[in-house]
Amino acid sequence: MAKLLDSVVSEMSRLPGIGRRTALRLAMHILKMEADDVASMVESIADFRQHICHCPQCGNLSDDGLCEVCSNPMRDRSTVCVVEQVADLLSIEKTQQYRGTYHVLGGVISPMQGIAPSDLTIDLLMERIRSGEVREVIIAISTSVEGETTLFYLMNLLRQYPAVRITNIARGIGFGDELEYVDEQTITHALANRRPIE
Repeated sequence: MAKLLDSVVSEMSRLPGIGRRTALRLAMHILKMEADDVASMVESIADFRQHICHCPQCGNLSDDGLCEVCSNPMRDRSTVCVVEQVADLLSIEKTQQYRGTYHVLGGVISPMQGIAPSDLTIDLLMERIRSGEVREVIIAISTSVEGETTLFYLMNLLRQYPAVRITNIARGIGFGDELEYVDEQTITHALANRRPIE
């Protein structure tokens, strides 16, 4: 394999879900593209990496400060949906059924991987709740062992706020499923049939 091709394949295969075979196929496709299209793609990726930031309020991605959800005055600020990653937020937004706001944790508690509660944005979530504006917290995180650990940790913290309703998305989503890969109809059903957490 040519050194330049091998270099591109090696770099692309570092992306999640992209093995060397897929990386090779993508590299060969890029080679067939017009030079201007490739330059535009590279510029877009570099611009994204340099200028994208996290919303200081919820953790969603933003171009310049508050994200589209947090800056939208039509969103219900009394309801916060807690998700693991931005990809989960995007999956819920695709359903066009949820009108509240979000809080992105940035992962789940995982002692095996060295991820403690302090590594997540749980403190920011608690600040939002202490402000008194939040009336319901929907916990929409994976049903993995780590997700369940995070759920119970959050429940224990949130119980000190009896005025806040704590709900969990309905379990039409199977145990161990990643929210970002669940279809829109299942997410819609899970949100609509959320239940209080005992």
